[in-house]
Amino acid sequence: MATAGKPFAASSTSAQPFNFSADSVLPPPSLSPDQLRRCTDAVKAFKDKLLMPGAIAKEFSILQNNRMSSSDMRSRCSVALDSVNSDKNRYTDVIPFDKNRVVLNPCKDYRPSARGYINASFIETSSAESISRFIATQGPMPCTFEDFWEMIIQYRCPVILMLTRLVDNYRMVKCGDYFQAEDGPREFGNICIVTKWIRTTDTALVLRHLEVNYKESEEPPRSVLHIQYPEWPDHGVPKNTLAVRDILKRTYSVPPTLGPIVVHCSAGIGRTGTYCAIHNTIQRVLVGDMSALDLINTVTMFRSQRIGMVQTLDQYIFCYKAIVDELEDFISQFNKQNGS
Repeated sequence: MATAGKPFAASSTSAQPFNFSADSVLPPPSLSPDQLRRCTDAVKAFKDKLLMPGAIAKEFSILQNNRMSSSDMRSRCSVALDSVNSDKNRYTDVIPFDKNRVVLNPCKDYRPSARGYINASFIETSSAESISRFIATQGPMPCTFEDFWEMIIQYRCPVILMLTRLVDNYRMVKCGDYFQAEDGPREFGNICIVTKWIRTTDTALVLRHLEVNYKESEEPPRSVLHIQYPEWPDHGVPKNTLAVRDILKRTYSVPPTLGPIVVHCSAGIGRTGTYCAIHNTIQRVLVGDMSALDLINTVTMFRSQRIGMVQTLDQYIFCYKAIVDELEDFISQFNKQNGS
């Protein structure tokens, strides 16, 4: 299990050698016969479960009944609850645990008592280099924009997944505008971001290739792929799995060893936890970790690292559906390639 600030080596200022294409979407991975068998077994297990909605509801009920108490949360989140950090939390009841919180370089905060705080948590189920790690975080606020980009540079994050709008249909602010730089460079303290290109996909994703760097740095900027899915409703699920699976396809080419994928919605637990569960389960099936079929255990592990991951029953069911759809796509591609 990750410990605070230490699951991934902090970055030097040099950028990772990776180029993002505006138009490329990788096809599903080419399966080996063993992977085909595992995918087929996983599809059967998850589809059988989908035929038993009562069983899925019971699983989610178990998760909810085992939620952490407020007193237990307070004992595990001392840095987040320190009064010097209170204005950095979008929601007072969604805060990172001390043990696996993301820690920024202390010199970036003029108050030593802040202890490099940002409302963000490392999320992982395996130390295997073939399995993506995540940073689950809240939608940045104006007072945390610089902290957010400092995190991206420090932990060499190649991809940011934004699963929310800036403002919802009820005119509630869900996230600050930390990323739009179409009219020229934007500066956040000592950090500058530049938009290289922007595209909108057929699945309503908004893709941005951003470059981020310290203003006075002589090193090349760091490339970051920013993927926004604004149509995913708060506390809800998309109408189908296509856009979420499009996100998956656009991250297949990003080696997990580059750095953690940053995922956020508004609080950084519901939509964020749902995506992480889908992505993680599919990767684990492909590498032969069939314990991934135990979705309740995956979400339990996630909730031990950030409170409330996967917030609703609908989101939990959506995990099952998206996993099935993507694995069936893998199998279909295998059959086409092999003339089956």
